[in-house]
Formats: sequence, structure tokens, C-alpha cells
Amino acid sequence: MGKKAVSRESYRTHCHVSMDEPGSAGELADCLAGHIRERVTDKDIILVCIGTDRSTGDSLGPLTGSKLLEKQLENFYIYGTLQHPVHAVNLEETLSIIAAEHPHAFIIAVDACLGYLQNVGKVTLNEGGVTPGAAMKKKLPMVGDMHINGIVNVSGMMEYFVLQNTRLYTIDTMASLIAESFLLADRSISKQHVLQEKEATTPPVTFHNDDDHARFLREASSAEQTDDKHKKSHHRYRRK
Repeated sequence: MGKKAVSRESYRTHCHVSMDEPGSAGELADCLAGHIRERVTDKDIILVCIGTDRSTGDSLGPLTGSKLLEKQLENFYIYGTLQHPVHAVNLEETLSIIAAEHPHAFIIAVDACLGYLQNVGKVTLNEGGVTPGAAMKKKLPMVGDMHINGIVNVSGMMEYFVLQNTRLYTIDTMASLIAESFLLADRSISKQHVLQEKEATTPPVTFHNDDDHARFLREASSAEQTDDKHKKSHHRYRRK
């Protein structure tokens, strides 16, 4: 459970989306993949999904983690699920395990938080770490190089009871949104890796003279026209 009011934090918010808006998962995924490409090279990427399944409002993290495990991501390691949640009791131990098994990893934390009424239902991608349990006055270590917050309910008074009375629909919808955005980002990152490997293994084309260059262009154009004819023929066949 993260800090209370997102708009009061000193960290930089890279993007924010609403769980009810179409295309939110794609928008969050683009932002997420872009920042990972900028900041992560040759590092394991760890998702620490923080929370507990004993409180509806605080179950956003572990529910997201379980949904992510089902998607079998290629570029992310998942810590924190409904079966094995990461919470106040085992957070420090989990971070020690991550440090031992994934040295110098890039960590993205996923956590629920409380905020202003007009922000409930929004998901934000933020720079820096999150402090779990701050809304409940718990002293826990900061987690993450980046973090995603889902604003699940209103802050202000009696946070424990507010979390207990948060709608499961809200949590499930936000968890699905976050999980889908990571899936899309994962595909984008994998595609980028394939292109980079292809560029690294493809020898450069060299031309000894202008005739060689002209011949190469003619052959490439001929191959492209042949491919176009094949596609048109295929489409005509499908229409029949």
C-alpha cells in the first residue's frame, strides 16, 4: 500500500491513464516500454507486486502479479502473487533475495495507493521508488527504480477501513489494465531485441561501382513487385 495522494508526491509522473478509458493499456505500455529502452541495458527487469490478499484494496499488487504470471512474459521476473504475496512482513527478505539472484537489476514496483476522489481509478507510471505502507504509517524500505500506482480509493481518514471497503471490481479492472500493459510492453521489447540481433548479424552491403548498386536496386524492386503480385493473387483466392 503506497503513499496516499499522488498529486502531492515529489516524484515525476511519466504518464497516467484511467481504467475506464479505451486504449489505456496501450498508452501505458508505450510509456513503459519507452522508458525501459532508455534506461535498461543488460539488466534483469524485476516486477515487485506489493500488497496482500487479506485486504481488497491492498490486493492490487498480488492480483496483478498473478495475472502477469499467466501471460508468461519474456523480459520480466515477477515477485508478488496471490499465492505468494509480497507484503510488510516479507518485503525486506524478498528484496534481499532479488539482490542476490538479480544483481544490479532494474526494479519496477506495482502497488495500490489512496488519493483524491477525482483520481480514483487512475493508474500512474512514476519515476523512482515507492514507500509501501506509508498510508498505514508503516516504516518499510523504498522499492523500485520506477513504480506503478493504482489509485484504488479515497485518502484522508480511516485508511484501513477504506481499503477493506474498496470494490473488488475496481481492483480487478485495474489489475487487468496493468497486466495487459506489461504484456504489450513485453512484446515491444522482444521485437526490439529481434531487430537489434538481426542488425548485428546482417553484414553490410557494399558496392564496388555504380553498376553494382543499380543492379541491386533492380533486383530489390523486382522481388518487391513479385511479392505484391503474390499477395494480390492470395487475396483474390480468399474472396472466392
